[in-house]
Parts: sequence; C-alpha cells; structure tokens
Amino acid sequence: MFELSGFQRDLLVVIAGLDEPSGQDVKENLEAVYGTEINHGRLYPNLDTLVQQGYVEKGTLDRRTNFYAVTDHGLDTLREWADWQRDTVPQIAH
Repeated sequence: MFELSGFQRDLLVVIAGLDEPSGQDVKENLEAVYGTEINHGRLYPNLDTLVQQGYVEKGTLDRRTNFYAVTDHGLDTLREWADWQRDTVPQIAH
C-alpha cells in the first residue's frame, strides 16, 4: 500500500470505479477531480508501473486503445488503504 504514490493510488481508485477504462478515460476522470491537466508523460508511466507491479491488468480494446482493470491484488491494496484510513481517522468511518 505505501509503496505506491498518492497519484498511483488515485489511478487505482479511478480504474476500480470504471468498467475497463481506456487511458484517456482515466486521464479525464482524474483531471475532473484534480481540476488540472494531467500530461501523458505522467499518466502512462504510472499506469505501466501499476501493470508491472500487478495492481492493474492492461488489455486491448482496438488497435490503438488499451483498457485497464484492477487486479485482485489492486483491490486488496485499496481495501487495506481504506481500512488504514478508517482506523487512523475514526471520524471518517461510516
């Protein structure tokens, strides 16, 4: 969990919340949350890192477009992170 940057955790959250999003879908969703543009040089290397470390799977939608899906390991990591947040700041627990 803590081996990921905040940006990488945000990528996991966005990917987990969408159905096989493309990199462009992920980018647009994060830009809406961040309120600023995310350049490709930041986005795709971080997506590749998540794929290489087994948090995300990458597939092909068509010849030019890939999709991303969170793996079981990625979901476990998100759950662990959410549990840590609730345990650390009890006021945010539902």
